[in-house]
Parts: sequence; C-alpha cells; structure tokens
Amino acid sequence: MNIIRLHDNDNVAIAKNSIMKGQPLSANITIIAKSDIPAMHKIALEPIGKGENIRRYNQLIGVATRCIEPGEHVHVHNCGLSNVQFDNGDFRTGYPAKLVDPANQQVFKGFRRKNSKAGTRNYIGILSTVNCSATVARQIASAFQGTDILNDYPNVDGVVALTHTGGCSMLKGGPGYINLLRTLSGYVRHPNFGGILIIGLGCEVMQLGGLMDECGLDYTDMMRRLIIQEEGGTKKSLESGIKAVQEMLTTVNIAQRELIPVSEITLALQCGGSDAFSGMTANPALGCAVDHLVHQGGTAILSETPEIYGAEHLLASRSVSKEVTNALAEKILWWKDYTSKFGENIENNPSPGNKAGGLTTILEKSLGAVSKGGSTTLMGVYEYAEPIASNGLVFMDSPGFDPVSVTGQVASGATIVCFTTGRGSAFGFKPTPTIKLASNTPLYLRQLDDMDINCGRIADGEDTIETMGGQIFERIITIASGEKTKSEILGYGDNEYTPWHVGPIL
Repeated sequence: MNIIRLHDNDNVAIAKNSIMKGQPLSANITIIAKSDIPAMHKIALEPIGKGENIRRYNQLIGVATRCIEPGEHVHVHNCGLSNVQFDNGDFRTGYPAKLVDPANQQVFKGFRRKNSKAGTRNYIGILSTVNCSATVARQIASAFQGTDILNDYPNVDGVVALTHTGGCSMLKGGPGYINLLRTLSGYVRHPNFGGILIIGLGCEVMQLGGLMDECGLDYTDMMRRLIIQEEGGTKKSLESGIKAVQEMLTTVNIAQRELIPVSEITLALQCGGSDAFSGMTANPALGCAVDHLVHQGGTAILSETPEIYGAEHLLASRSVSKEVTNALAEKILWWKDYTSKFGENIENNPSPGNKAGGLTTILEKSLGAVSKGGSTTLMGVYEYAEPIASNGLVFMDSPGFDPVSVTGQVASGATIVCFTTGRGSAFGFKPTPTIKLASNTPLYLRQLDDMDINCGRIADGEDTIETMGGQIFERIITIASGEKTKSEILGYGDNEYTPWHVGPIL
C-alpha cells in the first residue's frame, strides 16, 4: 500500500512514501496521482467541491478552497479554514479510569523526598529570581560542570543553573508575576532536586523574601538563599554560592533509589516539529502509554493550548464534569482574545516545518496532537505551572512553544517528559529527563543519537499502536529508574528553562 486511509469516512489519504505523477495510489485503488505527492502529504480519494469539508481521522481538518479531483495533492494550495463550520458532535461527560489493584501495581526505582514526593533524578538546582542574578547562578553551576568534582558524588545527577529573562519591570501581582511565582515555587519543591540554591539581586520586583512568604517556603540546609547586593557583589556571591553547593553535595549524594509505585510518576506530554505521521504513530502510541500509566494510578499532563484548537471537543467529550469542560472552553476563548490583541490569530499554525511534513491546517495538527492524551477521562484543567492536585489525565494551559510549555509542566510536577517529533526537534530538559519519540523511521535513522524510540515502526507495519504504547510505558519506567535518555547523554537541558511571560515589560 502506498497510502494510509485512517477512516472510511475520510476523503483524503496519506502517502506512505513519495508517489510519482501517473502512479496508482495502491493495488486496490484505481485512482492515479495527478502530480508528484511528497511522502506524508495528503491525496484526494474522491471529488471534493469548493467549500466542501476535507476529512481526516473522520474529523474536519479544513475546507476545499477550489474543486479538487481524485488523485490531486491536497495541501495549502487548495485547503483552508475560511467558512469552516465545526461539526464537533455531542458534548458529554466521561468517567474515571478503572485502576489496577494496588497489589498488582508496577514500580520504579526513584528518590523518596522528605515531603513524601517521588523524584526520578537527583540534581542540585540553582535558580535565579531575576535576570540580573542569572550570570552568578550560571557561573556557580559551571564551577561543578566539566570537572572531576562530581565523580566523588555518584548519586548526584548534576548541578544545573535555571535562569530566565524576567523578574523585574513587571507588575507585582500581574499575570507575568503570578506565572513566574508559580514556576519558581514549583521548581523549589520539585522532587527531582535534592538541594536548591536560589539567588536574587536584591532590588528586583520578584523579591526573594516575598517569594518565600507567598509560596509558604522555608530556608533549610538543602534550600538556601543568596542575595548579590547583600553579599557585596559578584565575586563574594560566587564564593558563597560555590561553598553552599559544596556543602549540599554530601547530603544530596546520600540519597538512594528505592522502589516506588508507578502511580507517583507525573508525565509531561509534548510534541514539536510534528508531521502528518505524528497523529498516526508517535502521538497515539504515546496516548496508549498514557492509558497504561493512568490505569496504574499515575498522572499525565497535556498542554499547548493553541495546539488543541479545533480538537478541544474530543477532550471536552470525556471530561469528568461540566466544570472541566467549561474550563477548557474558557482557555480557548482566552487564547483567541490574547492573540487578537497582537494582530495574531490562533489559526496561524502550522509552522513551515509542519507544512513541509504534510500538515496543512491547525485543525489537522491539533487532531493529531490530542491523541497524546490517550482515551481516559480528563480530570482537570490547570493554570500554567499550577501544582497538579488530581491523578489521571489533566490539562495545563500553556503556549505551544515547547520550552515554555515544558517549563510549566515541570513546575506543575512532571518528573518525566515524553516528546514526539516528526521533523527532528532538538530538545531536553533539566531536572526532568526527556524521552524523544520519532514518528517515522527515516527520521529515527537520520537522528539516531537524538531519538529514543522509533514509532515509525507502526507505519512500517512492524508494530501496532498498542504494542508500541506498551514499549513506551516500559521505557518510561526504566528512564524513571535512572536510565539516561539520548538528550541527557547529549547534554541538553541547561538552556530550555523558559517561564511564560505574560503582560507588559515596564
């Protein structure tokens, strides 16, 4: 078969490989390609009149902007979103997933923290409250990176500085301030950190004392502070900071992995550099793994609000309550208003790379993206970086930009990230390891050093979504237990921390 048709009601199919002009689409279909069709791109299976719906996944992905004949390439030149009439169907509420008996629950080897949370890694984190303290934070971390110092502390995964561009010239209590406050609070409490040093300048809006008070945090031997202006400048701050990390290393190194129920894993779901195969292979396979995790009592965080637009009805139809359905709808409305204020449109997606990979409209991209969430009930909708308080599948509001979205998911408690890609995104994160899932075999073979799992085997007929989902779930457990991901081996994760800034810079 040269093509993949996902549903009998679809009027387009996907080219598995490049199809030449004049070539039959398959042995069973007499339609002839009217032009060269790139791999992963759509081809019409029947006549589609101008203004008529184009369907994939048995869902609306756009309308024909001109008449399309069978065998024609269907893409941005003849498929658009103007005059789209959504047929989103019935909105109903779902029911919680049936959980595995605790006696039969699987386990991983993680770090049990004093606050009872479970970590998958054991880092010392150096956080900056403001961009003005970023250089000091990074220089303290660099004193322990690329040296032999950490060889004496085999249970410590590393010392990482997480810095950002904000923290001042913002309205205290405004949306940007609140996002940053939640983000910093989430990282200070994150179970993948064995110790924290948080550094401020002294005169910024995001005052260290205010952060601690507003978030109910206390200083301890493993939660330390440093204010550059109080220390007497950069050199003295560096000396104090390096000493503080050295003093924490011995205690952090004492931590040992122990058996912990899989129910205590919180998984962040991401896709970046998607292609037309993402929604057929990597994303639904990850969704199958999510179902396994949720049935074990674990938690999965779906995000990237602008990239569920047009597919939100699939999530709303399985919400645990009308309140959750309404909360999701409110997020979509907020994004429509937010983008319009800047002369943008929530429909200004996919990216050039997505389009080169065969994705035509945001509806098509979103329908593939939501399949990462599997099939269980949507249990809650959360603000960016808000602590997750419910098990099961949840949604956290965020932009579609991967570093910003993952930053919020980790602040919300994610201890593992699963990241699907069809074009080859370069990504990793600290302190939470990232598992990279390739949607197609050519990408996997081309970027073997970056990709952890080849979901292209599904399109190749070598695996099913279900068997691949089981493999992904098992890999999540081994990574949570300490096995390094490809992105960790390559050293990714120091530069991706990017809190979402909303509001004016004053």
